[in-house]
Amino acid sequence: MALLFCDAFWGTDFSDQSGYEAILQRLQDGRHMCKDVEELLKMRALAEEKYGRDLVAIARKAEGQTEIGTLKASFDKLKAEIEKTGNLHIQLSERIKEEVQKIEAFREHQREQRKKLEEIIEKLQKPKMLLHKKTMESKRLYEQRFKEAEEAEQAVGKKTNVTTSTHRQSEKVMSRARLCRQAANLAEKQYKWNVDQLEKMCQDWESTYRSACEVFQQQESERINILRCVLWEHCNLLSMQCVQDDDCCEEVRKILEQCDIITDNNCFIKMKKTACHPPALIEFRSYSDLNANGGVRRVETKRLSVMLPGMSFSAYPETGSNSAGSYTSAQQTGGGPEKYMVLYDFKAQEDDELSISKGQIVTITEKGEDGWWRAWRDGISGLVPKTYLTKISVQSQSTRLVAAHPDYNPIK
Repeated sequence: MALLFCDAFWGTDFSDQSGYEAILQRLQDGRHMCKDVEELLKMRALAEEKYGRDLVAIARKAEGQTEIGTLKASFDKLKAEIEKTGNLHIQLSERIKEEVQKIEAFREHQREQRKKLEEIIEKLQKPKMLLHKKTMESKRLYEQRFKEAEEAEQAVGKKTNVTTSTHRQSEKVMSRARLCRQAANLAEKQYKWNVDQLEKMCQDWESTYRSACEVFQQQESERINILRCVLWEHCNLLSMQCVQDDDCCEEVRKILEQCDIITDNNCFIKMKKTACHPPALIEFRSYSDLNANGGVRRVETKRLSVMLPGMSFSAYPETGSNSAGSYTSAQQTGGGPEKYMVLYDFKAQEDDELSISKGQIVTITEKGEDGWWRAWRDGISGLVPKTYLTKISVQSQSTRLVAAHPDYNPIK
């Protein structure tokens, strides 16, 4: 059951205004509450506006121009959705400001309405209190006059019972009693008139006060209702903003689902490809194979001839050397296999080469023009550099090689 202001805020006596003051204090507190809600919404609006502008600035400052393909599309979509989210927060700020303006207008309307009612109550309150004071004074005067009239009448009775009193004294006492009674009657009439006037004024004041209490209660109900609705709407706006933010993120997730690694790599290859094959290796061309014009004189050799450690080509002139002292490969000799002794250790570098050690005896089956001979040892065949070998069947050649290579130890 709803209670009413007009049934709960009366004074304990005629001059008591504590009920009216309690209502005014409540209305004043409600006005402060409206201001508090306004300040809260204003601060939230500023925060939303700042946040929105920051998001827009972030989206516009982000680069990402170096990316290509589907990842670039995803990143661009992310920037677009961030900017959209920022604009939505800015719009939310504007809607919150509109709610603040509604509260301000409502509070101002209530203030004007309450001010008019307070003026009406004050206009009735002041003459009521003056009439009440005048009525109480007439009451006291009335009581005093009646008391004097009764005393005068009692004095008349006493004088009539006394035989010794003169006629003149009796007349004097009776005259005084009549005057007192007349004064008492006049005071009674004044008192009754003041009471009647006060009653009429009280009826008007009570009626006005009751109406004012009803308006004050209606204002309080409207204030509570509008603040509740504003806060409810504020929460709805925030929830809606959260949904919109999630929708923006969902749009980014949708475009990210289309981001494909193979597609992006293929896009990069098609845009920036240079050549489909590695460049050809630089092949060695022997100086002796180049003519004066820089062209190739004959077919390129398979590999470089291996020199003896620390020695130059000119240290081992062979038959067929040119007059300039440049090295020329020996021709393959006819006849059967020849025996050769290894002068230095050699480790095979290719699959068709043969590793040999110093002092070993190998059989030469082929002599290539490029300085690589095919040797046979322990059932294994492979290419070895001819400069690492010495023929053991020719004494003049061994003597010359020993003189040229002091590290060589002949086999006894």
